[in-house]
Amino acid sequence: MGSPTQVSNRNAAESIAGMPKSGTFRGLIYSILGFLLQKCIEWLVRLTGRKISKEEAPWLDCVIGRAGQIGTGVYQQIANEERLELSWPEDAGLIPEFSALNGTGFHADAVHPSIRHFYEHTAQYHLEVWSEVYLAGKFVLWLLVEFISRQMDQLNFPISSLEVAKGMTSEIAQLRESGAGKLKHTGWLRRFRSNGKVIYAGLYSTTTLPGEANPCVKVTFPCYGSSSVYLRPEVHPDGSFGLRSDGAAFGRAGFYRVLESGKEAWRVRNFKTLHELFHVYVDEDGVLRTDHTITFVGLTILRLHYKMTRKHNGG
Repeated sequence: MGSPTQVSNRNAAESIAGMPKSGTFRGLIYSILGFLLQKCIEWLVRLTGRKISKEEAPWLDCVIGRAGQIGTGVYQQIANEERLELSWPEDAGLIPEFSALNGTGFHADAVHPSIRHFYEHTAQYHLEVWSEVYLAGKFVLWLLVEFISRQMDQLNFPISSLEVAKGMTSEIAQLRESGAGKLKHTGWLRRFRSNGKVIYAGLYSTTTLPGEANPCVKVTFPCYGSSSVYLRPEVHPDGSFGLRSDGAAFGRAGFYRVLESGKEAWRVRNFKTLHELFHVYVDEDGVLRTDHTITFVGLTILRLHYKMTRKHNGG
């Protein structure tokens, strides 16, 4: 990937000003609490994270978001700042060449062809989603979504199953160099159909980590800094596909919160107790499905279930 991108140059004061504009006392309280929560997360990373030079850890290179709204315009902002061409192809995939994940412990050819087709042609699919939030993380998840995610319009995890009752949109963005057309970034934008709020505005790629034997899937969510998830691929005997971010050490698959520390270094916190697991499979009726589980300190926080159907099949 290229140089880190500054998605927005809004400062802290603009962050507060850009939050709920209802003109009410409640809106002001939400703004202040959101700002304080963001600052707490930032200082947690700065005080407890590792400082590492950008040259030493190219696998950490990512798009950096600033305080303020991310929303649906993030891909155009990246295109403007990196002088790239933005398009939304109807045939685009998250991983254009699934074989890019091949390594000593993973072989793409062993994965069910329908799963491979989904990753290589994601834009051809409709998504249906169901969610379940567990008691262990309900309050923390609500706190983060209500006071941070809603304001920046990013990472709006569904707290209630009713939020996803009308479905989820799915669009694939490609950002390419002008002229040569080299693909620099692949984005996956997902929103609630009910209200248009952004659930995920992520950037997808494959990369090699120093502590992993095989290439991993990298997902970056520009926010206040960056939340980057590195997922280790695995293939099961039945041809189903797994992705895990359960690494127990820096440089392995896992969840990383990234901030810039000057122009030449990152400040990075690896949250070793926050894990994600994806299981992508074809059910007994030939329907493509995904189970997505998020755990923290061994407790299940959130489960999502996706049903993926081809658009031209009337899904």
